[in-house]
Amino acid sequence: MSDGDSLRYDVLVIGAGPAGLACAITLKRVRPEWSVAVLEKAATLGAHSLSGAVIEPAFVDRLLPGWREDPIDIQVPVRRDRFVYLTSRRRWVLPTPPPMHNRGNLIISLGALVRRL
Repeated sequence: MSDGDSLRYDVLVIGAGPAGLACAITLKRVRPEWSVAVLEKAATLGAHSLSGAVIEPAFVDRLLPGWREDPIDIQVPVRRDRFVYLTSRRRWVLPTPPPMHNRGNLIISLGALVRRL
């Protein structure tokens, strides 16, 4: 492309993180006739998604139907939760608030999820 060339899209999503890719995938499903582009600053997808996350499997089901037959790398089901208050000298195990219960969810590498999306 020369300096005078341009590309036109109906939607430009800035950032190929989990939210940006979920947005692009959903837009293409809802409006397949739209042209959608994703602009990412990293050289490869997932390069800036370094942390892990706890994700509800239903979210992955909606974005990646059939992913369970070919599971995402680095995923572990949550087996139990602990809510711990730490100080420099002590720790207290507290009751886990109901909104913080994650049993049945997945601990997953965000980088692996982004690469799969």
